[in-house]
Amino acid sequence: MRPSIAALSFAFFSAMAVVSHAQVAQPGPLRVGAAKVDVTPEPGNLPKQYLGVLDRIYSRAIVVDNGSTSAALVTVDVIFLSEAIAARVNDRIASDLGIPVRNIVLAGTGTHSAPTSAGPPRRDAEPVRNAVFEDKIFASVKQAQERLQPARMRYGTSVSYINVNRHNIDRKTNGWWEGPNYDGVSDKSVRVLEFVSLNGDPIAVYYNYAVFNVIAGVLDLVSGDITGAASRYIEESHDDTVVAALSLGAHGDQNPIYFQQTYDLREIRIRDYAKRGEDISNAMPPPGGMGLDRSNPTVATLMNQQKQMVLSMGQMLGEAVLHAMRGDSRELSDVRIFGSRKSVTCPGRRRTNVGRSGVAGEYVDAEPVELRLGVLVVGDVAIAQVNAIPYAAIGLRLKKESPYAKTMLTTRANGMSRAGYVPDDASYAHQIFSVLNSPVKPGCGETAIVDGILDLLPPLVDH
Repeated sequence: MRPSIAALSFAFFSAMAVVSHAQVAQPGPLRVGAAKVDVTPEPGNLPKQYLGVLDRIYSRAIVVDNGSTSAALVTVDVIFLSEAIAARVNDRIASDLGIPVRNIVLAGTGTHSAPTSAGPPRRDAEPVRNAVFEDKIFASVKQAQERLQPARMRYGTSVSYINVNRHNIDRKTNGWWEGPNYDGVSDKSVRVLEFVSLNGDPIAVYYNYAVFNVIAGVLDLVSGDITGAASRYIEESHDDTVVAALSLGAHGDQNPIYFQQTYDLREIRIRDYAKRGEDISNAMPPPGGMGLDRSNPTVATLMNQQKQMVLSMGQMLGEAVLHAMRGDSRELSDVRIFGSRKSVTCPGRRRTNVGRSGVAGEYVDAEPVELRLGVLVVGDVAIAQVNAIPYAAIGLRLKKESPYAKTMLTTRANGMSRAGYVPDDASYAHQIFSVLNSPVKPGCGETAIVDGILDLLPPLVDH
């Protein structure tokens, strides 16, 4: 029996984990190219629950090269890319374009409003559907490589307050529930890696921020959500001559600060389901806008406000990125490029009771959970990666302990682990669904991610 692509890729990732720091290439002259390709499904190919398109979705790619090796930063407007899709796309980029798999950062934006395919919505057509979708992702990288030009890179930071910790105590029940916890751990930082031509014209922006892309979720319309709007805003601000690709930070407990689905829309849906004899008051809400009466004027108003909020928050995040681009003037034109990956495992658990929040979880032991980690160093910037959804405290700890002052963490990267959410150690005491349903036992995930990534980082060099 032939091994699967995923199995082959796993073996390759494991081999890459033993890459010696001594093998880090010397700096060379930086070249950069960028492109974006529309991956919005045609109307007739939308999955059944989708009613149309709110805004177009894209695969955005940035390719960097220093004469001896190259790397690709690729972000796709989907909730995540499956391990099979990520493995196939990574392997094709490596074989056809010569970019080493260890130097590829391929991630979803986490939007809950985009299908992960682009072809006919029939179960028996899945291979065809994936092929169309994967072709478009590959095309974005190929076009970016074809546009390579001499460049410089610079790094800047700013802050954005559109996210908030979502672990809160409900005032009515005094139990754990989702809601804005203004005193909770939150990462407001916006970290921006900008590439410009030798005459100073922007080529591409790779920006990092931690927020759930869930505002448009109930609309059942294709959308890049908050970060899709932010990327478009940045690109439009430069007359669409720049590609702005998101790096989704450690956002496992970071909701948009104004999230209507947690309040009015959720209450309406709970009442509607109760009339049908079904109690969903402490259950995962049905996907999309299922069960909501769109002819109800209140529902229609709230949904329209959600559309406005996507643009408002996207513009605010976009402005924070633009501010960061005006910051650090230090530029590098000779850079080293280093990539490495490895896997770590944590003890697993399986939950045996139910309840979205506010109840104690009950568990039995389960098989270990694998987490795939990676680092890509470009110049003096370290882009860490994990194929899961870690909490903000984990990202903050990594950035604090990293020897690279310019460190960002890209999540949902290079496939998606069954771990899903990885809470920090302190958050395991919180009875919130993302903690209750995490298959990772307490006491492992935070340190496994932080220490694992730190072990992959090569020694600092002067620039």
